[in-house]
Amino acid sequence: MDQTAAATTQARSEGSGPRPVKPALSPSRAGDFMQCPLLYRFRVVDRLPEEPSAAAARGTLVHSVLEHLFDVPAAERTLETAVALLEPQWAALVEQEPELASLIGEETTAHESWLADAAELVRRWFALEDPTRLEPAERELYVEAEVDGLTLRGYIDRLDEAPGDLLRVVDYKTGRSPSELFEAKALFQMKFYALVLWRTRGVIPRMLQLVYLGNSEIVRYEPAEADLLATERKIKALWQAIERAATTGDWRPHRTKLCDWCSHQAICPEFGGTPPQLPDNAIGLALDPVRAGEASPTED
Repeated sequence: MDQTAAATTQARSEGSGPRPVKPALSPSRAGDFMQCPLLYRFRVVDRLPEEPSAAAARGTLVHSVLEHLFDVPAAERTLETAVALLEPQWAALVEQEPELASLIGEETTAHESWLADAAELVRRWFALEDPTRLEPAERELYVEAEVDGLTLRGYIDRLDEAPGDLLRVVDYKTGRSPSELFEAKALFQMKFYALVLWRTRGVIPRMLQLVYLGNSEIVRYEPAEADLLATERKIKALWQAIERAATTGDWRPHRTKLCDWCSHQAICPEFGGTPPQLPDNAIGLALDPVRAGEASPTED
């Protein structure tokens, strides 16, 4: 019996109903496992809470503004219009997730400073792209494709389309462009999206574009069929590694510089901590993120 079948049997024996395990992977979760298998476990299996940060909330706000700016006619897509969207879009986000309000602080000056930082990121985007000359085919596009029984899925910030089935996949990053050491991780995410589009539409995107607002830089990459086939092989190998970790319970930590930003150092063996006991349905949770509550994957 292979790992997925074993997970299905386990889920049924636990009284979870006849729904079989549906293996699924998003770029975020793939990135988690490549960074640290234990981080994948903490997020997908244990579902440990992580404290949101003001920087992450600012990134969510900027993404929302850049998405909704295209709701207005092209001639009205000015910097002033975009900056004016910050307050109402923030109010809408807080209405959906009230806990976000506590990240900024109650003082008026703190709120204004935080919004000013968001406005600066929006200004940098206007220096890089002209929204009056853009008509995105899709924004916040959910994409999904099945590859050998594994569902690949995620959200694309913006998809531009030109005559002749020319596609450009655009992803906004509110941080700085990474060093060469970490650039491959960002490109993997974009190739993941390109692979899904290729498998669903039969078209290889002409351009993958990462827009880094933290230091006003655009990174562009033109994928070839060989790139996407290699990405597909990498994803399959990665999923096999996730299956092995799920069935053996061996979620080994991998210590890197990124550990400095991890929310789970206190329970990580690399820092003298002890992870919680695995739940009884750990295999099903590890292989089926929908069952684990990840119905809407987020990327940034």
